[in-house]
Amino acid sequence: MAMILYHGAPNGPSLIVLAALAETGVDVERRPIDLLAGERHVLPGIGEAVALDMGIEGEGPVLVVDGEAMTDAVFLAQYFDELSDKASLQPSDPYAHWEMMMWCRQITERLSPAAALLGNIEFSQETLGAMSDERFEELAGRIVSADLRSRWEILRDGAVDLAQIVDSRTKVLQAVERCEKQLGDGRKWLMGELTIADLATFAWLAGMERVLPESFRDKPLTTAWLQRVRSRPAVASVLADCGADVATFWAPGPEINRWG
Repeated sequence: MAMILYHGAPNGPSLIVLAALAETGVDVERRPIDLLAGERHVLPGIGEAVALDMGIEGEGPVLVVDGEAMTDAVFLAQYFDELSDKASLQPSDPYAHWEMMMWCRQITERLSPAAALLGNIEFSQETLGAMSDERFEELAGRIVSADLRSRWEILRDGAVDLAQIVDSRTKVLQAVERCEKQLGDGRKWLMGELTIADLATFAWLAGMERVLPESFRDKPLTTAWLQRVRSRPAVASVLADCGADVATFWAPGPEINRWG
């Protein structure tokens, strides 16, 4: 089975998949791409709009298995976990598995759009703003999804709604508070054992320490948990591979949830 993983720098959804890959030891050919240059929309041999544009996480990784494209980082992490014969990243108990998936869903729907918006404003807007009109129009013209293309355009133009910025800051703080409460019984990992929920939450939340340090004040359990995830050999190796400050690598992410 031939597998190729196209991924960005290890932050956000690309970090989820790369960390899961390192934890599970699945043999996959990795091909780094520059998400902020729009390279995800010109992958060789992949023409399906669903694969290139319709993933809920925006500019997330794409796994190609025997020519078939697969997206969405949490699902890809599950795929690697189920291919692996190493220790599982998913609980075997049905209720615990449901709890993990519900946690991941909330992270995907609430934290990830907020973190992506704030991270892109902080680190990506200047790069896109410096692009020539011709270069940006070429990039945007490859994006099939009107919603995703609009997020690129809004970011480049600096026309982000202030209310969305305020709401995103609130959602980051709420995610930190939720982690703090979850860890309050002395558990080491969010679900008791290390699972995909830890990787997904870390991947979106760790970069916010730079952007919104005030959200982590007086949150010792979450701060310690972030460091535990960061120190995991698999995660540490992925971060070290980048050779740069991964928290500064962002590309347009999930659509802001219209329903709060």
